[in-house]
Amino acid sequence: MNIGTFDSGLGGLLITKSLIEAMPEYNFCYLGDTLHVPYGARSKEVVYTFTKNCIEYLFEKKDCKLIIIACNTATFAALRKLQQTYLPQKYPDRRILGVIVPTVEEVIGKKYNSVGLLATHGTVNSDVYGIELKKRNPDIKLYSRSAPLLVPLVENNADEFAMPIIESYVKQFANTDIEAIILGCTHYPHYKTQIATATEKILGRKIDIISQDEFLSVSLKNYLLRHPEIDKDLSKDSKYVFEITDINDAYISQAKAIFGNDNIVVQKVDI
Repeated sequence: MNIGTFDSGLGGLLITKSLIEAMPEYNFCYLGDTLHVPYGARSKEVVYTFTKNCIEYLFEKKDCKLIIIACNTATFAALRKLQQTYLPQKYPDRRILGVIVPTVEEVIGKKYNSVGLLATHGTVNSDVYGIELKKRNPDIKLYSRSAPLLVPLVENNADEFAMPIIESYVKQFANTDIEAIILGCTHYPHYKTQIATATEKILGRKIDIISQDEFLSVSLKNYLLRHPEIDKDLSKDSKYVFEITDINDAYISQAKAIFGNDNIVVQKVDI
């Protein structure tokens, strides 16, 4: 059986790449819902429907035992309902994990007093990061800012236009005392170097960038150590599959750029 990774578009390839590099013996199946990207401005109900359809495809067609929702918007909009209602009814022996709790645990482990968040409108408006951070540290300060244009920049291979937009988002943290910025969308690590450069330039100091591609593999490894009953069912043949729900030359080019491998084969699937 396989490990599935799911995102609303191509950003989750960064997460998948980091997982494969850390756990190359496992089989991974990536699914990007490029037909419906971006999810960030859609209703919670619509995001749940899209996510459930893709999760079911990974279970039914790709034989996934465990799925990581590598999308912050889908995590807050769909994960809890999928775990509490969908899985017990249909796949009680399988698991779905998200990216928000591991990110919150990373922030808490660093013992920050004040952090910023760049995320989609949906994630920011949900306040899911504020809620989860306050559960663990009631005194932590969170400054949340929407960065909606970064997803289409990544999806359309438009990096040359990114820096002025990134700087405009970072300026929203002026006059704050943040010690780190959470990249609360799995597309955003594509620009983590530019974001770090912009923060130093605009805020006048270096701050940490909390990038999900840098620690989610550790979180997954620890999860499998705690759940050997899941790990024993996972195939370890180093086979990797990459699928998206809509395909064009731009998506193929950007998938290769994100994954850093011209040999990556991306296939279209109908869901």
